[in-house]
Amino acid sequence: MKRRLMLILIAAAALLQADPPTFVSLGGASPLVTLRLVVRTGSASDPKGKEGLAALTAAMLAQGGTRQLTYDQVVEALYPMAVQVGYQVDKEMTTFSADTHVDNLEAFYGIFKSMLLDPGWRENDLKRLKDQTINEIRVSLRANNDEELGKEVLYNLLYEAHPYGPLTLGSASTVGSIGLGDLRQFWRTNYTQGNITVGLAGAYPATFPARIRRDLAVLAPGKRATPVRPAPPALHGWNLHIVDKRTRSVAYSIGFPIEVKRGHADYLALLVAQSFLGPHRSSAGVLFQNLREKRGLNYGDYAYIEYFPHGMFQFEPDPNLARVQQIFQLWIRPVEVPTAHFALRLAFHELDRFIQNGLTPAQFEQTRNFVTKNVNLLTKTKRAELGYAIDSLFYGIPNYGRYVVDGLRKLTVDDVNRAIKKHLQMRNVQVVAISPNGEELKTKLLANEPSPMTYTAEKPKELLEEDKQVDSRKLPFKAEKTKLTPADRLFE
Repeated sequence: MKRRLMLILIAAAALLQADPPTFVSLGGASPLVTLRLVVRTGSASDPKGKEGLAALTAAMLAQGGTRQLTYDQVVEALYPMAVQVGYQVDKEMTTFSADTHVDNLEAFYGIFKSMLLDPGWRENDLKRLKDQTINEIRVSLRANNDEELGKEVLYNLLYEAHPYGPLTLGSASTVGSIGLGDLRQFWRTNYTQGNITVGLAGAYPATFPARIRRDLAVLAPGKRATPVRPAPPALHGWNLHIVDKRTRSVAYSIGFPIEVKRGHADYLALLVAQSFLGPHRSSAGVLFQNLREKRGLNYGDYAYIEYFPHGMFQFEPDPNLARVQQIFQLWIRPVEVPTAHFALRLAFHELDRFIQNGLTPAQFEQTRNFVTKNVNLLTKTKRAELGYAIDSLFYGIPNYGRYVVDGLRKLTVDDVNRAIKKHLQMRNVQVVAISPNGEELKTKLLANEPSPMTYTAEKPKELLEEDKQVDSRKLPFKAEKTKLTPADRLFE
């Protein structure tokens, strides 16, 4: 009797210390109801040797059916409603999302609830999803997407032996080792009530949030995850990793860790700096103008201060990729092999000049105005608006749009230039090159061979003079900090 009473008291104490699910409601009159459920867990919680577990668990929930319905039956049931459940996994967050007409909300929610709270856990689904994940690693990423491959290798190197280091999908071998018991344990341990944030928008019934809250009570109670991660390993000097691959061009990913994230005093200053250098698909950026427009070197030249996957498929980054640590990175791709050496020199030439000179008052005003208006595009849909609102809770900041607009109003050009000099540097960097004939590129870069540019059309004299300066720039790579890896060995 005493032991039973003790267990009851322990359970009651645990419940008192637990956090309830968090709700973010935008409301609205739209008959299209948007539902976004974010779990504060991701691949940073993968056990060692089971990398890919968080991603595979989410895949099993979204594409593995319920205890009552197989996945094929789920798809068949959702098809007349024109609804599809999307999911996304990153280091600290796992997201499930869907949009449905309010007339279908009852039928859809019954299925959605069962997918997340009463999964099927079938062996045949696990085998299918493991095969799908390994194919995504070996084919979609490693064989078919040099841009994404370069970025993921960059993160892997910058966060070596760190929870952010492994590929979110895991490796082919670790994914292969994961069993149903691993999935169930990860789900029970990490999908707790305190870790859940529910986002709702549209003309849903007033009683709907309370219903979701009652349904989520089947999950274990728990405190909301507040991740504290070790510092990334120190980066010393210039580091070069060439991925040797049968491809037609060279893709560079260049970066280093920064302490700045949303909520940091210098975040908005670096956001302006990033925009001036050139965010994704922006033709006005300095990098884009000087590498592509003036010289025709390649397609894309962009800078980022936050993680941005799947860039080749979209214009804006997805929300709910919140991280407690970020990096500064440049994407230079794809570059033709004969001009790859010069393009790398020019990228560092532009970064060096940017750090030394910063922005003029006129450049600052123009860029600040652009960022002020562009923030509205990031939240142009209810799905994105909900996502950014949930991210703001993670970072402990106000509504992202207001946070940016109000902060930019107070920002000065001196703030931006001070932040550039404080956080951006060229002393300790990591360069990743996805390249054919990797040994040849390695030899050229280590020897600092000449890489003169030639053009088929006439160019201004001042540009040709600048090219000479660029070509004389020494890139201080050293053999002991240079590595060459065949592509087929990555993430294996």
